[in-house]
Amino acid sequence: MPPAPVSTSVSSTSVSPVLGPEFVGRAGVVLERLNRLYPALIDLSLGRLEALLARLGHPEAHMPPVIHVAGTNGKGSTCACLRAIGEQAGWPVHVMTSPHLVDVTERFRVAGRIVSSDELVAVLEEVERANDGAPITVFEVLTAAGFVLFARHPARLAVIEVGLGGRFDATNVLARPAACAITAISMDHESFLGDSVAAIAGEKAGIMKPGVPVVTGRQAPEAMAVLRAVAAERGARLLVRDEDWSVASVPGGLRYADGEGVLDLPPPALSGAHQVDNAGLAVAALRASGLVVPAAGWGGIARAEWPARMQRLHGALAGLLPAGWELWLDGGHNPGAGQALADVLSRWSDRPVHLVVGMKQTKDVAGFLAPMLPHAASVQAVAEEDQHLALPIEAIIAASSGRAIPGPTIRAALERLAAAPDARPGRVVICGSLYLAGVALRQDGWTAR
Repeated sequence: MPPAPVSTSVSSTSVSPVLGPEFVGRAGVVLERLNRLYPALIDLSLGRLEALLARLGHPEAHMPPVIHVAGTNGKGSTCACLRAIGEQAGWPVHVMTSPHLVDVTERFRVAGRIVSSDELVAVLEEVERANDGAPITVFEVLTAAGFVLFARHPARLAVIEVGLGGRFDATNVLARPAACAITAISMDHESFLGDSVAAIAGEKAGIMKPGVPVVTGRQAPEAMAVLRAVAAERGARLLVRDEDWSVASVPGGLRYADGEGVLDLPPPALSGAHQVDNAGLAVAALRASGLVVPAAGWGGIARAEWPARMQRLHGALAGLLPAGWELWLDGGHNPGAGQALADVLSRWSDRPVHLVVGMKQTKDVAGFLAPMLPHAASVQAVAEEDQHLALPIEAIIAASSGRAIPGPTIRAALERLAAAPDARPGRVVICGSLYLAGVALRQDGWTAR
């Protein structure tokens, strides 16, 4: 059975920390006004948004078939694979994800394009008028805006990522998605979701709906037990990796199999062994949804893109390193993400790996760092001036058992590596926080496309 409900809210008088970096421009002005109505960063509830959507004419009921994605690690990558498969099939695909890294428009891909600032502002103002001064959180407003956008533009598929948890997340107003996917579950956001993997799994399982298929990859036994129990209780068909479907690396790519047959797939574009599970989840969710994907579409996993998930940087920051060096960026920030990143590092034995780590306050720094430290030639701790809720450098050093030294910034850390007289070409990984990732992408000159 799922754990008891979690009811927690956090208040703030600033919009910028809500679920990403600064909201700027005209969209930021609207969101700042709305934030004054109910300045809560997180308040897990559905009632406020349900009332707002009713006033907007229930746009969530007028969208194309939806695949709803929850989990701790891999949600964004799975969404990226779903989008890539759909677009490779020739479909217009809507995608709503969070948080954004550089600009709030990144959250909404409308029929294959990032929403324009003008269109987003117009929809936000429409949502504001419909809300008519009622208490509402900024994430609920953004969710409503996404549903309005997606209802107005034709598409063949809508991919919706859960913001936090699942059961009381704003996106869970979706009454009947075509399919759900639950990615790897691990410890994160414990103050909102519970202090055990089982409790967190109960919150993620809250997206299950009667009669809606749910796919999941490999999970810890305690998480899987909860998923099975909730699926049985809700009457949702649970499709489990290595029981109902399988995916494995083979020479030249991946082999996927389920009751419908075998698919030979190209290797995933996204780096890391964990991306095999995410690619398989995307395929399994589409197969379970009943949508008919043309054969050419499955090759889309070789074209998936997702920023700050083992992303190779080539801009201004990368230019600070000597020729022959590589600069990578990963926004993972919990122990599960640290293990996934360590698995990547373990395969990089051909040259030294240097970590540049900055993290958010409240995160399990030691748990994140522990699996990676054996693979690192050096560790530098950083905290950028515009990095929201940056953990003090001293705390990162302490969590590394003294391995880390102060960066103290990304630029200074890279310049130190470049100036080392005896350094041979290596790989540098900036990691530990999506907020830090946003700072790094801005400094590197990245923009969403």
